[in-house]
Amino acid sequence: MNPQVAVIGSSNVDLLMKMEKLPEKGETVTGAEFFQVFGGKGANQAVAASRAGARTLFFNAVGNDPYADRMVESFRADKLDLSCLDQVEDLPSGHALIMVGTDGMNYISVAPGANARMTPDWVTARAQQIQSVPFWILQCEIPEDTIRTLLEEIKTPANQVLWNFAPAIAFPNPPLHACDVLVVNEVEAEQLSGIPVVDQASAEKAGQQLKALGAQTIIITLGVDGSLILEEGSPWKVQAFPVDAVDTTAAGDCYCGALAAALVAGQSMPEAVQFASAAAALSVQKLGAQPSLPRKQDILDFLG
Repeated sequence: MNPQVAVIGSSNVDLLMKMEKLPEKGETVTGAEFFQVFGGKGANQAVAASRAGARTLFFNAVGNDPYADRMVESFRADKLDLSCLDQVEDLPSGHALIMVGTDGMNYISVAPGANARMTPDWVTARAQQIQSVPFWILQCEIPEDTIRTLLEEIKTPANQVLWNFAPAIAFPNPPLHACDVLVVNEVEAEQLSGIPVVDQASAEKAGQQLKALGAQTIIITLGVDGSLILEEGSPWKVQAFPVDAVDTTAAGDCYCGALAAALVAGQSMPEAVQFASAAAALSVQKLGAQPSLPRKQDILDFLG
């Protein structure tokens, strides 16, 4: 069957340490627990979309390292279509170093590795396959020029795009007019709009600025304060589900993948945001990126 969602983005090997207290500058914290799992914003969102019920095609590049084959096998186990995944010989796979404190907060540093090979020429060579999928998910862990090529040259009116502007990066004149759904957190909303987001009023102001810059639907995720949605008419809000967070890594990725799965399944935006919020609430209760991503039935059971 044809894919419903194309995720064009990164994959990483996550080297994760869970500790009682995150270190201050210059401080060494010992006694951590170490885990190795798979992550990367693109891979997380692809796995999240697939587990949430969408047929998902993943455009990605992995490297020549001991983890690459295991990572690919993990993607296959999650039923991703890997017909557009390449393995490069002269670079390692992307890697992320993650420290997680007991409150679920984290520090993350990423080395892109093979993800950097996803250049404008790389996506242009795959334009036909990309254009054949009706709904795309993009993030900001692939080169800026690649994102511009996708949005300004490859996208057609038949394609819908969810752009998760994460991580927040310098991106002059972002092509928001080509974005159907923009998903940002407070930091990312400020990066794009220039308006600090500290409460709902400032979030609404930032959202209106993003609409003025061309975005059609804007979703600003506010952590425990839920999601603010700006479409036509007045902004509206979906409350977060109160849970005890163990690890917030990949919560935003989980949200985006589940949101896309719900939208391509025909759910309305309010239903899809509720579904995505439930998925994210489940994800923060487990450690690690992809190991924490829930399946469709788990989300439906949580929603009751």
